[in-house]
Amino acid sequence: MIYRDFAGEKVSVLGFGAMRMPVAEGGKVVEKEAIAMIRAAIDNGVNYVDSAFFYHEGQSESVVGKALEDGYRGKTFVATKSPVWNVEKPEDFNKFLDIQLGRLKTDHIDFYLLHALNTGSWKKVVDMDLLSLAEKAKKAGKINRIGFSFHDKYPALETILDGYDKWEFCQLQVNYIDTDGQAGVRGVMKASEKGLPVVVMEPLWGGKLANPPKAVRKIFEEADPNRSPVEWAFNWLWAKPMPQELIAISGMSTMQHVLDNVVYAGRAPETIDQKVFEQAQKVFGGLKLIPCTGCSYCGCPQGVSISTNFDAYNSAHIDDGIEGARNTYKNMVLWSGAKAQAHNCIACGACESLCPQDIKISEEMPKVAKFFNP
Repeated sequence: MIYRDFAGEKVSVLGFGAMRMPVAEGGKVVEKEAIAMIRAAIDNGVNYVDSAFFYHEGQSESVVGKALEDGYRGKTFVATKSPVWNVEKPEDFNKFLDIQLGRLKTDHIDFYLLHALNTGSWKKVVDMDLLSLAEKAKKAGKINRIGFSFHDKYPALETILDGYDKWEFCQLQVNYIDTDGQAGVRGVMKASEKGLPVVVMEPLWGGKLANPPKAVRKIFEEADPNRSPVEWAFNWLWAKPMPQELIAISGMSTMQHVLDNVVYAGRAPETIDQKVFEQAQKVFGGLKLIPCTGCSYCGCPQGVSISTNFDAYNSAHIDDGIEGARNTYKNMVLWSGAKAQAHNCIACGACESLCPQDIKISEEMPKVAKFFNP
């Protein structure tokens, strides 16, 4: 495992993201499997585990807490996030923090983030003076480092970075395709210039970079047949010219993901040919995919399965995936309910304010519906 200097600690370049753990029918985390995965990652050198209050509908932190029993807590830096959008009064900050400490079975959180900051939630942070509460929690030993995760446009990131001079780290979304969305590469560099180490989320763009189009696979194979598309995606982040205070978290869903990723993290190169990624970017650019990462933050009051619809649409536009995509669209009513398909969207807009990718969901859903039901 390769480690980097990160906020005064030696942190593995690969972190375990506890957002996409294996689940059974009904969305319940398969605890035995998830715990085995987290421990396997730690046994292979991963020492950063990332969770959040609402991941897996509140199950994530509790599963992480169980995984870190039997001596694993002492081998690991724990990161989790304050659910800022649910903080209605200042005292809620400590209420949520205490719940999280209990779930995680620990007396302190190593890296504590204000979750998914954007222009609106940053105003709440300022108006409620939540950072003073975070500082008091740090002084009390409940948290060690204060940071934030971010989902908005670059100007909002500048405002947040400049609005508090005691940030110790941040979490941003970027990958070799999504270089300009949200904070983008520019935001990573800006944070680094201000002395903040960066945790990168969505390094595989919701899994789309793990199974890229055949044309992209061919580009990678010709450059180096011994690297998988996943390794190429990680290496784009881990190699220069990206900042060396950067680590990447991966939402791993199977034990094989863990075993593969720790190998990649142990042989990350110092440099990598950027021309390879320029070619891959051109291929993806021609597909016009909906940039959904499958995080499921949105939720639909009508019962439309937003991320499944978008995944089916995207799959249909990659290589010869149309038949599988049609089956997915047809069968989602069996998996997710009678109103799961896109044509049931009533364009109420309730989902759009919750979408970290800022997707105009009410505009995209008719496009999906028309594609599968012309």
